[in-house]
Amino acid sequence: MNPNSALSAWQLTVIAVVPVAALVVWLIAIFLAAREPRGRAQEVASRTGTAVAGTGAMPAAVAGEGEPKQPADARVAA
Repeated sequence: MNPNSALSAWQLTVIAVVPVAALVVWLIAIFLAAREPRGRAQEVASRTGTAVAGTGAMPAAVAGEGEPKQPADARVAA
């Protein structure tokens, strides 16, 4: 005599929820690990309105000024 192989609704729910929850936790962990660290310098700069090197803020361009010239002996990586 074979037992009934049909799963109950709560068992199917657990089977569906556990992998989805694990995926969400994994994605959150990856997101948190990949963040740039927030330093004290950025907090101070945001209060004073100045840009901190490395924050992605670009200095204002001066009118009539082109790109900076590179020395002729400068090597460029391929």
